[in-house]
Amino acid sequence: MKYGKEIKEQYVLRILNGESTIRKSAEELQVHYTTVRDWVRQYRKKKHESFPGTGHQSASDAELRRLMKENADLKEENEFLKKAAAFFAKSQK
Repeated sequence: MKYGKEIKEQYVLRILNGESTIRKSAEELQVHYTTVRDWVRQYRKKKHESFPGTGHQSASDAELRRLMKENADLKEENEFLKKAAAFFAKSQK
């Protein structure tokens, strides 16, 4: 089962605040112990930018996606312009 950012953060914060344990949270969520452990590790590293693939993405992830799309669009436009230039160069001979 997939859980959203809010649920993951809620359980991680309960663990970090000492209200629950990783094992107990994993049992409640019916996921493997290591899954919840990884959530805790990720949250400790990135805090509120953790879990980007679950509904909310970090600013750097969003910017990377935007730049990758822009790059692909520019490559496509460049290929079109090369073909158009070659076509017009042929017709002028």
